[in-house]
Amino acid sequence: MVKTRFAPSPTGRMHVGNLRTALYSYLIAKHAGGKFMLRIEDTDQERQVEGAVDIINRTLAYAGMEYDEGPDKDGGVGPYVQSERCKAGIYMEYAKKLIDKGDAYYCFCTKERLESLKTEEGYAVYDKHCLQLSKEEIEENLRKGLPYVVRLNVPKEGTTSFMDEIYGEITVDNSELDDMILIKSDGFPTYNFANVIDDHLMGITHVVRGNEYLSSSPKYNRIYNAFGWEIPVYVHCPLITDETHAKLSKRSGHSSFEDLLDQGFLPEAIVNYTALLGWNPPDNEEIMSMQELIEKFDYTRINKSPAVFDIGKLRWMNGEYIKRMDPEAFYEKALPYIEKAVPSAQCDLHILAELCQSRIETFEDIADLIGFFCEVPEYSTDLYTHKKMKTTPELSLEVLEKTVPFLETLKDYSNDGLFEALKAFAAENGWKNGQIMWPIRTALSGKETTPGGATQLMEILGKEESVRRIRAAVDKLRKEQTAL
Repeated sequence: MVKTRFAPSPTGRMHVGNLRTALYSYLIAKHAGGKFMLRIEDTDQERQVEGAVDIINRTLAYAGMEYDEGPDKDGGVGPYVQSERCKAGIYMEYAKKLIDKGDAYYCFCTKERLESLKTEEGYAVYDKHCLQLSKEEIEENLRKGLPYVVRLNVPKEGTTSFMDEIYGEITVDNSELDDMILIKSDGFPTYNFANVIDDHLMGITHVVRGNEYLSSSPKYNRIYNAFGWEIPVYVHCPLITDETHAKLSKRSGHSSFEDLLDQGFLPEAIVNYTALLGWNPPDNEEIMSMQELIEKFDYTRINKSPAVFDIGKLRWMNGEYIKRMDPEAFYEKALPYIEKAVPSAQCDLHILAELCQSRIETFEDIADLIGFFCEVPEYSTDLYTHKKMKTTPELSLEVLEKTVPFLETLKDYSNDGLFEALKAFAAENGWKNGQIMWPIRTALSGKETTPGGATQLMEILGKEESVRRIRAAVDKLRKEQTAL
């Protein structure tokens, strides 16, 4: 049975790269009818962030990736938190097995000695100094309580090869491999060592990770081979870059799942887009539900080339998801944004939601789209110039001055009633429809584009507010033209 895992470190918000690792692991397992497991890798105690485990759980839940085994779902191979496994002595037990086999050794070198091994480039390759210690010397150092680490004994001759499903066979010279640390001086295992031990003991068949771990994989395989264990299937994913082709940084405003949620993206759209960062389905479909992703996901179609995180493409995709939402579900999701954008609005907020749903790409767009319903922003009277509508600020002033008293006499302020009345009024005065509608819409909104035409806006704002805004626009136009 296929079994994958997502093994994050609790160091803060989940980066898009980690989200993709989790997603690909989940899809591989579910596509094969297997199991997806969550394991918390907290061996690096200094980098831990309080509340980060909650963020991991929340992210997986929002993203729709329910794990089959994890800290709160015992599948018989727990604990599922590495610090708890460390307390149980699991890693030291296996480190000692390697020491007994001659594949690992105690290292008592001081920081000063290790510093002396560094090259001019600042890189140090351990010289196997402590491998030469006698059994008696080792026992004496342990008795004295000298600090130590446990290192892997990598031969300096020959090569180490491994097969990756995406990048093929990769071979490195053993002379390039350092005797990496397995157990740190604080008694905790290193990331590399704990990964191998846990993946084997927990029955992981497929390991998904970023291609930055390609160089570490030969070291992992040395450990697997030393124990005589079966090596899992490796799936290394391509780098994710920003639009400038630089590595997507945590400092980027959209580098984490929760950053994107905060910016008004839907979790379903984020997941859909993340799946396409390095992979594409055979039918080249772009909008896919989680179930469709599970059905179509074939990890052999993952690309080697870096994947570009295009925020514009994600915005488009999110907009498509928003358009497809049930109107009531959209209203509930949009309501906090609407109330923030127009806190004093007297109109039916359902109407504002209807205007927004087909016109936004993220929920944060709502503020810019309908903020004018609360207050007309500062705007240039150049907006009254429209070549297609054949309007100018001068003509707009004339139109609005004549229209105000007419609007004050109207009783039907419905969209349809207003449209028919204004159309007839324009004809009486020899104006085209656009020559009355454009100035009114500009006066009401102060914006070049709005979620609805002039009469729709008037219906929402109501008679009193509509007339007040148009009077203000007349004053604005008069002052500017007088100044000229």
